[in-house]
Amino acid sequence: MCAGVSMFPFMNAAVKLLGADYPVAQIVWARFTGHLLVMLLVFLPQYGRRLLATRRPAVQIGRSLLMLVSNMMFVVAITRVPLATASAIGFTSPLIVTALSVPILHESVGIRRWSAVVIGFAGALLVIRPGAGLHDLAVLLLLLSSGAYALYQIATRWVSFYDDAAIGIIFAALLGSLVMTATLPFVFVMPRSALDILLFASLGLLGGAGHYLVIRAFQSGPAAVIAPLGYIELIGTTILGYAIFGNFPDLWTWIGAAIIIASGLYIAFRERLRSAAP
Repeated sequence: MCAGVSMFPFMNAAVKLLGADYPVAQIVWARFTGHLLVMLLVFLPQYGRRLLATRRPAVQIGRSLLMLVSNMMFVVAITRVPLATASAIGFTSPLIVTALSVPILHESVGIRRWSAVVIGFAGALLVIRPGAGLHDLAVLLLLLSSGAYALYQIATRWVSFYDDAAIGIIFAALLGSLVMTATLPFVFVMPRSALDILLFASLGLLGGAGHYLVIRAFQSGPAAVIAPLGYIELIGTTILGYAIFGNFPDLWTWIGAAIIIASGLYIAFRERLRSAAP
């Protein structure tokens, strides 16, 4: 999981750089099509036609749709919000995963972890701070993106009992690639430099590899424990946001992010205690 999320700050920085000059649909197309092509090269020799042989096609297609919706909203929003702030708002996704793991996955989450979820959302409000100068629409899109991604993670955990991780990672990009390829001729802008070409190419490679590692992690342990590990992303996004865009989180953002991270770590700690109990 840690290796997977460590790739996402670089991908998010590439999206933010490209978002200033290129259409959203083209960026999302590069993200999903690159992901799909790279993973086909990796898995097709071993799996062949079995890559599409899912036992739960409706769930896999639903996952793919959730991933597409989440990414489109994120790409639209990231150009209007500092990188670290967007990452901190995205931390609401693991909190949603923890909450939804009870009714959907029937995992056990006690009162202490529920309290941590509530406190974590309070920390998210400190980051967002309505009226603090952030673009309200961009913040709303980031929250909706987090919700869609949380549902994607829940679906990933559930379908992992039926399909191999390789099938899951192919389907995660399949719908997005097909839909965006159909729209690309109407929006395509020729890349303006070799750097831009490299950034476009990196989206699929980093996204595909990162999500494969996340899927493998969710196959190996409870969602309530794995999801909070994504908080390490803040380190990378803060460094890249300052180095590339000159944005450094203010005090309230750090306080809010610290509350969210502490909540996530407490959730993981309580789950370890519960697992160790007789």
